[in-house]
Amino acid sequence: MPNAYGFTRYGGPEMQQFLDLPKLVPGPDELLVEVYAAGVNPVDWKVRAGMHRAFLHLEMPAVLGREVAGVVEQLGEGVDGFTAGDPVFGTSARGCGGYARFALLTAGQTAPKPAAVSFTDAAVLPVAVGTAYDGVGQLGLAAGETLLILGIGGGVGSAAAQIARDAGIRVIGTAAAAKREFVESLGATAIDYDSGAFDEQLKTILPNGVDAIFDLVGGEALNSVSPVISPGCRVLTVADPETAARFGARPLSRTSSTKTLTELARRVAEGRLDPQVRSVFRFEEAEAALREVESGHPWGKVVLDMRSSPGH
Repeated sequence: MPNAYGFTRYGGPEMQQFLDLPKLVPGPDELLVEVYAAGVNPVDWKVRAGMHRAFLHLEMPAVLGREVAGVVEQLGEGVDGFTAGDPVFGTSARGCGGYARFALLTAGQTAPKPAAVSFTDAAVLPVAVGTAYDGVGQLGLAAGETLLILGIGGGVGSAAAQIARDAGIRVIGTAAAAKREFVESLGATAIDYDSGAFDEQLKTILPNGVDAIFDLVGGEALNSVSPVISPGCRVLTVADPETAARFGARPLSRTSSTKTLTELARRVAEGRLDPQVRSVFRFEEAEAALREVESGHPWGKVVLDMRSSPGH
């Protein structure tokens, strides 16, 4: 029975397939985890397409997936603070490997899963929600300041909106008209990027500009908001460093540490942060799950629930 889903060569979706691979053995500072849920992210198809091959060296076949939640099966050498049977969540070791019955996690990027947090919610915290947390933190906004999020309707944007709102920051976000109600439910003000009145909305809502911009889209989306970018505006990007550099932007620096993951899980458990898991697929539906993300228009986060599949 296949126990993983990945790809055999770099390229399009036709390179994806189910795989039957030997059980992994954790190396130093790694944990082997029985996967209960795996997050599905845009970075997964980008890895398959070869966009990260310059710095992420994979042996084929490679298993997709960068974040999981599950139960510790085995500890590698030098791992402290975890024991077999612990419910945990974290970042896939070696760059990928999450769409599998068993996956390796990096100990320093793994955290205990609180009982009040579901495995499906925990599985999406390391990548998108972690990116949002790091981004808002690095922008250094104070309560009462204004943050503009480009692409607020996605997994990173929706989490960033909640984290910023929780800190007393005024949040404005660009999104499709269909996501207006969703964006407003996050406590943010939506600007329809497809509207013919985009420039007018921008000036009306932000007459004095913004204190910071979190760019999750890049390109023309960033150019379109240039009228509200003042000399003192901080710009952080995860999408388009070249365009963003013209506005004095800097790239995001990720931590993915146990400390960060623990804080995120605490916020979820307290009801202060909703990871916005909207689509849950069975393992055998992995192709459909990744196709939904690769389409570029998913609502909230997409998860593979490994426990709902035969053989688990």
